[in-house]
Amino acid sequence: MTLYITLYTAKHSIIQVEENSIFTWRQESGDIDESMLINKIKRESSVHFFEMIAGENYPIKEEDITVTINKAKPFS
Repeated sequence: MTLYITLYTAKHSIIQVEENSIFTWRQESGDIDESMLINKIKRESSVHFFEMIAGENYPIKEEDITVTINKAKPFS
């Protein structure tokens, strides 16, 4: 398994705050599946980020978040 790192930007369709962050994950060596990575970032990071911003009264849905991968590479 290879450790990878990505620099990404996440935007919510209503909340006017951007998440600019990094994310690490492990996968078998080879090409990066960008759609898998975007879904993983939404599920494991961005949903929680926007929940903290929005508070308890506004539900955050994955489909309201857009993630752009800026860079991704093996991390050693």
